[in-house]
Amino acid sequence: MSRTILGVERLLTDKIDVIRGERIGLVCNQASVLPDTLVHAADAFRDHDGVNLTTLFGPQHGIRGDVQDNMIETEHSVDPRTGLPVYSLYSETREPTEEMVRDIDTFVIDLQDVGCRIYTFVYTMANCMRAAKQFGKKVVVCDRPNPINGNAIEGNITEHDFKSFVGQFELPTRHGMTIGELAMMFNEHFGIGCELEVVEMQNWTRSMWGDETGLPWILPSPNIPTVDTCVVFPATVHVEGTELSEGRGTTKPFELNGAPFIDPYDWVDALDAFKFEGVRFRHVFFRPTFQKCAEQTCGGVQIHVTDREAFTPVIVGIAMIKTAYDLYTEHFEWKRDPYEYVFDQNPFDVVCGTDKIRKAIEEGVALNELELSWSGGLRDFEQARQRYLIY
Repeated sequence: MSRTILGVERLLTDKIDVIRGERIGLVCNQASVLPDTLVHAADAFRDHDGVNLTTLFGPQHGIRGDVQDNMIETEHSVDPRTGLPVYSLYSETREPTEEMVRDIDTFVIDLQDVGCRIYTFVYTMANCMRAAKQFGKKVVVCDRPNPINGNAIEGNITEHDFKSFVGQFELPTRHGMTIGELAMMFNEHFGIGCELEVVEMQNWTRSMWGDETGLPWILPSPNIPTVDTCVVFPATVHVEGTELSEGRGTTKPFELNGAPFIDPYDWVDALDAFKFEGVRFRHVFFRPTFQKCAEQTCGGVQIHVTDREAFTPVIVGIAMIKTAYDLYTEHFEWKRDPYEYVFDQNPFDVVCGTDKIRKAIEEGVALNELELSWSGGLRDFEQARQRYLIY
């Protein structure tokens, strides 16, 4: 089968009339490349005779992805390669201002999502859509694959009182949609109401994983180095809401997890007792070079996914938090610092989009009972998303 053709490739070839004559503001980062040449989209747009690129917008980690850590803002700047202004949408503002959109007619969004609700890029897209609605601009979203396939959905639905920059809408943790499909759902189902066009991919099917598309994998953010990282991310992103290390500062972020007080053998035994399908837990010791537990030897586990189709990352991630809490209650801590601009809620609740999971862990609720509580919300979401599925 031929490789997947990205929306951005089609926009610059057979769909160029969609943006011809428009002043373009491109929302992109280091993963926004043309697959065959690996040319950055900003460079490709700047050099294209049919494109009038005037402005660049960068999401979290910056337009070139050089900001390593999470929750560190980037500054507005001038892109040295194109000479164009770069407005950071992970700064004092996360939504484009009237001044930022003065020289554009159309936002073009080309961002690689990871298939998990708890990731900021799709909300940067949503914020651009809101600005477009407010200031009379158009939005063109160049679709890209969901790297953890477009079929599986899992997890709880974000509750209204826990919406944040990692959960603006009522989505499950693993949503099973492409960024273009999400744009359509945000616009209609969740009521943004901007002028929107999605440039569809070709040769992509819902069952595909990111490394089955024939496309090169470019890190969408510094701690998502591989498709395998995406596979485990809906599990271990929950560790971000605790003082455990999620492996930042190692060569296997989100695959390695632990803390100095953890006995890895005991933790593996507790996780093995659940008999999860498609995954093995290996006891490890590791030493992060930065972020949580920096320069401290941690005991923990490495997640080895043996069957992606059988693996259920969200409940595995909750099990990891539950067992760590049960085994090490005296040492275990929920994250102390605020998470993603939310200063008045427990960071783990912000990650989860609810306080019910944390309370269930603290109260010793059985894992299967907790998972069962998600079923109604997932059924409703599955029904609502159907009309927005393109592929």
